[in-house]
Amino acid sequence: MYVPVPFAVNEPARLTQFMADHSFAMVVTEYEGVPFASHVPLLYQPAEGSRGVLVGHLARANPQWRAAEGLADGIPALAIFHGPHTYISPTWYAEPNTVPTWNYTAVHATGRLKLIADQSRLLELIRQTVNVYEAPQPQPWRLEDQDATFIEKLLGGIVGFEITIDELQGKWKLNQNQTVARRERVIEVLQSSSRYDDQQVAALMREV
Repeated sequence: MYVPVPFAVNEPARLTQFMADHSFAMVVTEYEGVPFASHVPLLYQPAEGSRGVLVGHLARANPQWRAAEGLADGIPALAIFHGPHTYISPTWYAEPNTVPTWNYTAVHATGRLKLIADQSRLLELIRQTVNVYEAPQPQPWRLEDQDATFIEKLLGGIVGFEITIDELQGKWKLNQNQTVARRERVIEVLQSSSRYDDQQVAALMREV
């Protein structure tokens, strides 16, 4: 990812928290000689590998996993996490010779994607995923409450994987290359918007 210095975020804790907060990611690998992407939730596990691992699963009918089948070292993979983003109009700067742009936040995690062959580990992965996303519910759905036959069929229809992270890149493009006065005007406009992303981008601009 192209990351100019003013937009770079390098703190590992900040990047991993971002991945947890925006965990529905795009996983990109090569399949049959061309780029292939799937959109899936990923869980970050810091205890494994020098930079941690990301774990998730694909539908067995999704051919992307087959590129890693039988490869002990796995295949190169990129996981892209998107945060709040919005269009920025040059009219908001209230100055001449300005151009439109887009403010956004993103984290890229690169590493090796390997398949999870062990069924007990796959079951634990699904249990953890369910528990994370069901936690806010007043009466969470629990995998343990489901029929064993149903669970067996569920596991048969998916393929688990892990991405051992080699590198993390963070980019917070939030008008850091503009003057304070221009940034204040943009924040004022975004704060007056009813769009969720506009409000979130305004808050992030305040932080930086």
